[in-house]
Order: sequence, then C-alpha cells, then structure tokens
Amino acid sequence: QLQASGGGLVQVGGSLRLSCAASRGTVSTAGMGWFRQAPGKMRDFVAAINWSGRSTNYAGSVKGRFTISREKGKNAVYLQMNSLSPEDTAVYFCATDRTGYGTTRLRDYHDWGQGTQLTVSS
Repeated sequence: QLQASGGGLVQVGGSLRLSCAASRGTVSTAGMGWFRQAPGKMRDFVAAINWSGRSTNYAGSVKGRFTISREKGKNAVYLQMNSLSPEDTAVYFCATDRTGYGTTRLRDYHDWGQGTQLTVSS
C-alpha cells in the first residue's frame, strides 16, 4: 500500500516536497509515478521515474519546476515542487508502474494509495 504525504497550503511561488512510501513491498527499485486530480477533472500524469532511477518523465506543465527522485536507502519516492501556481492545486497520488519504465500512461499504474492535497493560494 502506497501512501502519499507532504501536501498542504502554499502561496504562489512557493515550494513543497511530496513523499510516497510503501508500507509493504519496495518502491526503491520500481517504476513510480505521480499523478494529480483537480476537482471535476480527470487524473493527470505529473512525473515518473524508471526502475533504475536514471530516466524520468514530466508533464509539460511541470517540466522545469517539479523533480521526481529517490534517495538511496529509503523506500520512498519524492516530488519536489517549485514555483507553484494555483493551477497546481489538486490531490496528488503516487502509484507503481507495472512496466518499470516510468511511463506517462494512467493504465500502466497500479497500487494507488491515498492522495495528498496540495492547495496553492494566490
């Protein structure tokens, strides 16, 4: 079971880091992804990292502002978010990528955990 955490209320231009940890299994060598869902909208791809950590993918709207990463020795994946805007307001979810490649496709992901709410105020 994956658990996303670290959300909160941030002002425009602020930064926040989300964490995704597994209560069972490992995420340290799995393809992992972050998605987000705003009220009334579909769940959208945000960022992904492949099983080795050497390849990442980003949605165009967050490229250059968000960074997905792992830390050695920690069974967690992170999403560093900078230069936040109100358009980033959403519930953020992490999930495991079945392919291991860190794809952008929603259907490749499973083991969805509870999300964490990010609200960016103007």
